[in-house]
Amino acid sequence: MNEIERVREFIQARNPELKIIEFEQDTSTSYLAAQALGTEVGQIAKSMLFKAKNDQYFMIVSAGDVRIDNKAVKDLVGSRVRMASPEEVESVTGFQIGGVCPFALPSPIPIFLDESLRRYPVVYAAAGNDRSALPISCQELQEITQGSICMVSILPE
Repeated sequence: MNEIERVREFIQARNPELKIIEFEQDTSTSYLAAQALGTEVGQIAKSMLFKAKNDQYFMIVSAGDVRIDNKAVKDLVGSRVRMASPEEVESVTGFQIGGVCPFALPSPIPIFLDESLRRYPVVYAAAGNDRSALPISCQELQEITQGSICMVSILPE
């Protein structure tokens, strides 16, 4: 089963009304995804994998137009962290960078949803590859990921 089918099966079991959008063009960055969708960059839900000092992985999902505040992340998890390598991302999430979906993961990891996502009634998460998007409300995203709301972003000027 490919990555998009894994995501489709996962959402079908939880909310069959959610529908994946597939594209011909590359949507691997927030900017490219927003262009393809005709939306603001902020509406793209960036899923980023981090690794804490204790070797614990966790994911932060934020709006596509914000920067992550490293000090806020350290305060959130209680230790210094680093971004996961592309190999770690694929190993832990089962997705390649540019198509990381914040759910349908092989094993559960903590998911943190940044407050920046709440600015929009609908955000677009990658759905398994670099040519896909899933429109979803923040509330649905929280329910489907069992994610915790946090504030670790710096909004654009």
